[in-house]
Amino acid sequence: MALKRLNKELYDIGCNPPSSINTGPIDDDLFHWQATIMGPSDSPYSGGIFFLDIKFPRDYPFKPPKVRFITRIYHPNINNSGFISLDILMNKWYPRITISTGFNQIFIIQVLLLICSLLTYPIPANSLDPDISNVFKNNRNHYEATAREWTRHYANKRKDKKKAYVKNDQTSSSSFD
Repeated sequence: MALKRLNKELYDIGCNPPSSINTGPIDDDLFHWQATIMGPSDSPYSGGIFFLDIKFPRDYPFKPPKVRFITRIYHPNINNSGFISLDILMNKWYPRITISTGFNQIFIIQVLLLICSLLTYPIPANSLDPDISNVFKNNRNHYEATAREWTRHYANKRKDKKKAYVKNDQTSSSSFD
């Protein structure tokens, strides 16, 4: 079931690719994808190119994929390891339509679009980094300036890739070379 679903998602993305997102399997492994998200123009991440690592469980779509940022990012809902506090990736994952999701099915492209939205509209109540959340709530100008600086420093494709990625022994930056 998972392979059939992932092939369908890959086909659908190819037929109707969103302009700000690129995603697909790494080395023909349908259970391991990479994605790039262009920083939304109405956010402090504008102009940045952010790499994400996506791992699908063997029982996908009944369990959510593991999605994390590889590119370092200053954001209250994303921690230093790149993990994302997004309810749809945790306790609100539904493989079929529900009133709460409004989707016929949840596809990876919808997850990536929600992550793009999170870049524009952080949710401090679901923070993974209390310090960044505090800056976001109490000094928005400083938060946005710092996020822009990190974007220029880490999410610029011309920079040295090794320092732009978060550290995690399970994911190597060489996957994206």
